[in-house]
Amino acid sequence: MKNLSLQEQDMFWGETGPYSEAKMILNTRILDDGISRVTVEIDGNINPTTFKIVKKNKKVFAKDPVIIDLLESARYEGTGWGYHVSLGYEELRTDEDGEKVMDRARNKLQILKDAIIRMHEFVLDYLDED
Repeated sequence: MKNLSLQEQDMFWGETGPYSEAKMILNTRILDDGISRVTVEIDGNINPTTFKIVKKNKKVFAKDPVIIDLLESARYEGTGWGYHVSLGYEELRTDEDGEKVMDRARNKLQILKDAIIRMHEFVLDYLDED
């Protein structure tokens, strides 16, 4: 197993391995005394150690456009938040299109979760190599 410094281990966030987050956020904007709009956002936070190891080995992911996009668009927000990624947001209306918006949001959330899992799997395998 490759050695990680104590700081790198701590920046995995998880006690036994990498921990990251993928989120679907309903953002309600209130103007004056009413709701002006609601948006659904797909965001994530990738732990610093995973992000740095994957970025260092970016060539392995050359045929994975989702991970490449995450690596190129993420912004570092500090040790407690790691690398913030976004798959965008869309206004959620109450008409018949609202369910289509939620379907697209659920699909984006699944794409993000799957990409983070692939990143974690790579890191776990990478650290297990001799």
